Amino acid sequence: MGKQTPLFDSHNQCGAKIVDFGGWDMPLHYGSQIEEHHVVRQDAGMFDVSHMTVVDVTGQDAKAFLRKLLANDVDKLKASGKALYSGMLNEKGGVIDDLIVYYIDDTNYRVVVNASTRDKDLAWMAEQAKDFSVSIEENSNYAMIAVQGPNAREKANSTFSDAQKAAVDGLGIFVAADSEGYFIARTGYTGEDGYEILVPAEQAGDFWSRLIDAGVRPCGLGARDTLRLEAGMNLYGNDMDEDVSPLEANMGWTIDWNDEARDFIGKSALAAEKEAGVKNKLVGLVLEGKGVIRAHMKVVVEGVGEGETTSGTMSPTLKKSIGMARVPKAAGEQVMLEIRGKLIPAKVVKPCFVRKGEALV
Repeated sequence: MGKQTPLFDSHNQCGAKIVDFGGWDMPLHYGSQIEEHHVVRQDAGMFDVSHMTVVDVTGQDAKAFLRKLLANDVDKLKASGKALYSGMLNEKGGVIDDLIVYYIDDTNYRVVVNASTRDKDLAWMAEQAKDFSVSIEENSNYAMIAVQGPNAREKANSTFSDAQKAAVDGLGIFVAADSEGYFIARTGYTGEDGYEILVPAEQAGDFWSRLIDAGVRPCGLGARDTLRLEAGMNLYGNDMDEDVSPLEANMGWTIDWNDEARDFIGKSALAAEKEAGVKNKLVGLVLEGKGVIRAHMKVVVEGVGEGETTSGTMSPTLKKSIGMARVPKAAGEQVMLEIRGKLIPAKVVKPCFVRKGEALV
């Protein structure tokens, strides 16, 4: 038996198929992964993401510490609740993890990191914090529920108190509101609008039930993966890791170079790589023949070299097989994938296939 979130009993009551996910007992689906995918694209679905790790970074050096720790610059965050996405890099410029950091004030930040990287993330942050007056504390008092889809905010709002409704009224994208114990962020991992909501753990089951009553459908990890891949969102461990820099993981936009005096971890390695020119790029692929793209397939770029797929699936929205691959920088608009000993043609596209229900390829 693995670790269980505060919503484990709720999943069983909803008929979930429970699987091991990085040591956690998590719902893969509740009957139909495809239906769950479509409900998020067309209406409103919700995911238990309580296995994610919430870390509160506080103290007089909190801002200085995070400006050193992260490739993106938290100095851009001025309004309470505003968030940014960043890589946390090693000295070689590899991605230790990708995360979201929320600004409360200059001495108080909330960081949400991936479940599979929890231990190494906490150890790395503690090691880097030694020269700063800062406290790094894992906050396990919450469950986390992502409500996603074109009707997600409307349906979630119907379950909120009057104070919470007022707090989220006019809430911007990548901004969070803290109200009556709920930390409600307009963020997500599906390419749809919605919230990621931190709820006191003891209230999670009741909130889950209220969302169901409001017409929000429970969805599992299977749909979460096909949704994020359609949206072109990286999965840590697949599309980037400690041996891959943001420059080769379609994350160059998350590196803030504006303050030349800011010496963030990995900066010198990234600067050298940028000066020399990257060797590879992360691209989207649409399979043009029969088969399904999976991770770790050989990509043949005629006259240039070879690459490898990092993620792949059959897209429920597009009804085509899509994927992401790291290929030589000189790769053009067409490549060949090796699938079961045969070379199958694939079209190279920007790594974003569907956003807000609309096909982009």
